[in-house]
Amino acid sequence: MKISILLPYKENFSPEYPGAVSLFVYETTKKSKYRKNIVIFGNTEYKKKFNLKYENIDLKRNIFKSLTKSYVKKFINIEKKINSTIIEVHNRPSYIHILYSETRNKILTLYFHNDPLSMDGSKTIDDRKKLLKKCYKIIFNSSWSKKRFLDGLENKFVNSDKLLIFHQSAKKMNIEIIKKKKKWITFVGKLNKAKGYDVFAAAIKKILDKHPDWTAKIIGDEKREKIKLTHKKANILGFRRHNEVLKIFERTSIAVVCSRWEEPFGRTSLEAAANGCAVIITNKGGLPETVTDAKILKKLSVEELKKSLNYLILNNTSRKKLQTLSIKNFYLTHKYVTACIDNYRFEKFSYLNKINIKKNRRNLRILHITNFNERLDGRLFFNTGRRINNGFIRLGHSVLGFSDRDIQKYYRNFKDLKGAKILNEKLRKTCYNYKPDIIMLGHADLISADQIGELRDDYPNVKFGQWFLDPLNKRGPDYDRNKQRILDKINFLDSSFVTTCPSALDFLPKNSENYFIPNPSDNSFETLNNFCKPCNVDVFFALSHGVHRGVLKTGKIDDRINFLRALEKKTPDVKFDIYGIDKIQPIWADHYFKTISNAKMGLNLSRGDAIKYYSSDRITQIVGNGLVCLIDEKTQYRDFFDNSEMVFYKNLNDLSEQILKISRDEKLRKKIARNGKKKYMKYFNSSLVADFIINKTLGINNTKKYFWHD
Repeated sequence: MKISILLPYKENFSPEYPGAVSLFVYETTKKSKYRKNIVIFGNTEYKKKFNLKYENIDLKRNIFKSLTKSYVKKFINIEKKINSTIIEVHNRPSYIHILYSETRNKILTLYFHNDPLSMDGSKTIDDRKKLLKKCYKIIFNSSWSKKRFLDGLENKFVNSDKLLIFHQSAKKMNIEIIKKKKKWITFVGKLNKAKGYDVFAAAIKKILDKHPDWTAKIIGDEKREKIKLTHKKANILGFRRHNEVLKIFERTSIAVVCSRWEEPFGRTSLEAAANGCAVIITNKGGLPETVTDAKILKKLSVEELKKSLNYLILNNTSRKKLQTLSIKNFYLTHKYVTACIDNYRFEKFSYLNKINIKKNRRNLRILHITNFNERLDGRLFFNTGRRINNGFIRLGHSVLGFSDRDIQKYYRNFKDLKGAKILNEKLRKTCYNYKPDIIMLGHADLISADQIGELRDDYPNVKFGQWFLDPLNKRGPDYDRNKQRILDKINFLDSSFVTTCPSALDFLPKNSENYFIPNPSDNSFETLNNFCKPCNVDVFFALSHGVHRGVLKTGKIDDRINFLRALEKKTPDVKFDIYGIDKIQPIWADHYFKTISNAKMGLNLSRGDAIKYYSSDRITQIVGNGLVCLIDEKTQYRDFFDNSEMVFYKNLNDLSEQILKISRDEKLRKKIARNGKKKYMKYFNSSLVADFIINKTLGINNTKKYFWHD
């Protein structure tokens, strides 16, 4: 994996005159575990560069061309040859907009070192929304900078995984350095009003007059403003190299960083604290985040600064305590901040390489979006969605059930008659709060494809999948509608699972990950063992005209009813218990289980022509409760079960003969039912199915343990 770092144009990546960005990149790259994979790109006229992999982008001035665009375009041409995985852009949001249009397959990360609202490419709300879409991560040097970026944006962005805070870093000195402190008061920065130098200059004169054994060290320059400070104990040193500044901080007792403007972070106070100075700061921007222990001025004034300086000079114990705490509590070391940066890089590399997914998948957060039928008072509790949900939980994952149909029903109103707008908004808020690793959809038709696409943009590391149980044979019920339901979101998904063999479905896109899953059994649902006892009913069958309807439609006839009537006529001496025809209403929940508990055999009959591997979830209820399963051999379930575990029939006559045979042979009936349940519960249980769904969605190809998958 390769990483390219693009510095701002004219940022000097040189020890001769480095800016804050160059120092940050140098120190964190030097300690990065990816150091050998990183190339830094910039533009400087200084010959001496920091000792890292660096490539200077030389440009010829052209009054007809933008230097910024020329700089980025030249980088793009170089990048095409390097082919980096991640491009990290520092402090130039405008570069991202150019890069995104020409490097679509690259992972773009943007670092903000300044106020986002002051920079081209991030000033407007629209600019920042585009950055959120285009960037994999946006990294700020302070909480203050992040808050500025979020100004005016919707609440959903506040907790976005894309937004990270990595403070700047400094070398932490040993606590023994405090013994070497001199009576120095140091100011480092531009000598202008924005940095509060006018206040410092006025205050320090009076302090030095009052305490003649103390000296002021002033480092910095300013060409545009002239603020005079003349005092024999005030040494104005002008610009100094970074290593010289640090040596002065090593000897400094008190450092003053009294900015008037909102500092995005404040490297001066950071380095002063790391060198054991007693630091005085203003409460501006990100300055309070740079120091764990400091004196904070209540307001920026000459009198307030004099008061703080005088206190620290006169109170030797308090001053040394503040110096000690500055070092003792300092944590923003180069090592710490580099580790934070490398962690984000590793997170992305691990997804691209499938590294450590197996190791980390034991503590997943799964947002499971399906119809949990809460509004139906338990009538449809024993459904496949709950079985899969149970499997996720048994595997040790955190699972949040999101019942889309219930939410839609409960929250719809006159402004949103279908409840779809409220549902999708609630999903956005749920993702924002829960931060799932996987979003799994099951027949979640009311969730829009646009919403899933938006979530993919907002949460690039989240994996998306769907499972689908309804029939997909061309002569079956609702074929066109069911086909459209599967395809609706498939372009946004990492995986799709169906209870029909995908090879039998010619409409599935070849570039998508489509897998067969069996209807899962669940040992908390399938609790009956009919093979252990005598039963009064020979064959049980129940149909409905829609599980949510719950009752029969008047005058509705389908092919199953004709088949059942012909079967009863063909097999007159067999006891049938059939629900859902001849005005006998369907049965549900506990009533269903009490009824099925008295049956020897269950007919696994689906609407339409049989298709490879398709069955409704009645197969689970039949086999899992110890009934002999009667199934059409055209489903090709012989791939999984043999004649000692299920009864396969060729046609109506064959089925009639086999029913008669089983009904007259209790020993055979019990043997087939026992064997069928044993295998189904072992290989088609909800934990294994859930495990398969997770692994395939994460891209893990360990499929040997899944009986149904070769």
